[in-house]
Amino acid sequence: MAKPVYVYKGQLLAAYGFGSDHPFGTDRHDVFHRALTAATLGNRLHFADPATANPEQLALFHSDEYIRHVERMSEQGSGFLDHGDTPVVPGIYEAALTVVGTTLAATDAIMAGDTSRAFVPIAGLHHASRLGAAGFCVFNDCGIAIEYLRKEYGIRRIAYVDIDAHHGDGVYYGFEDDPELVFADTHEDGRFLYPGTGAACETGKGEATGRKLNIPLPMNAGDEEFFEAWERIVALLHEMQPEFIILQAGADGLDGDPITHLRFTQAVHRRATADLCRIADRYASGRLLATGGGGYNRSNLGRAWTAVVKAMVETE
Repeated sequence: MAKPVYVYKGQLLAAYGFGSDHPFGTDRHDVFHRALTAATLGNRLHFADPATANPEQLALFHSDEYIRHVERMSEQGSGFLDHGDTPVVPGIYEAALTVVGTTLAATDAIMAGDTSRAFVPIAGLHHASRLGAAGFCVFNDCGIAIEYLRKEYGIRRIAYVDIDAHHGDGVYYGFEDDPELVFADTHEDGRFLYPGTGAACETGKGEATGRKLNIPLPMNAGDEEFFEAWERIVALLHEMQPEFIILQAGADGLDGDPITHLRFTQAVHRRATADLCRIADRYASGRLLATGGGGYNRSNLGRAWTAVVKAMVETE
């Protein structure tokens, strides 16, 4: 019998957010889980509990000074962690520790062989840099997971694939000169959307040149434009043969998101996940970790993330 797909669920994980009037509200977790329940995937899923990271794990990617800054600001309970995009709410440090800890728990479950595929809905905080917060992202759980895989398991050749409408700048610049981190990112053109990075000419530095693929898409691009770009990502992954794949499956590219201008359907998430499952099975012993990322239209994120999990369950 195939191993179950791990999906992470719990109010500690749901707690990451910035209030009911903010696009990244704490309701996103429950919206997704209601949609997933309606999909009736049954006993092919294992619902796993959140976990909490420790400061030593944060320090795999972030500076000690920044970690202490977040802790102090969280205790203060007001202000911003950056220049106005990432507000401080009481307990945000602990909530962000749970995001990171849950992503690392999913990583451990995959590496232990308990599962080959896992999904963490409130995760994929790809804007945070090594030195600071950005774009609703306090700690970069994906960047930490990459460093964690290397330190704890000796996994070197890792692929990070990002289909969020926003460029995964925190991961890109965190590993821009790293030749063993394969980076592939489709996003709305930075001339029109935050964070304004991810130009096609950004292909890595030094020995990493050519192992980073940024594909900006024009405003109003839909499934057809995505699938055309996606073929380039698939080709790069076959060339690089990663040992572990991380997918940032942001749902903010779907038509109707309040802060972006793409026109995808959930078919994008279904196709991307299914292809990555097959690539992971071929080169990475099946090891695929997906994170929810962005997505601010609640119906859209329910559909997109359910499509990710369904593809994980159904792809042989």
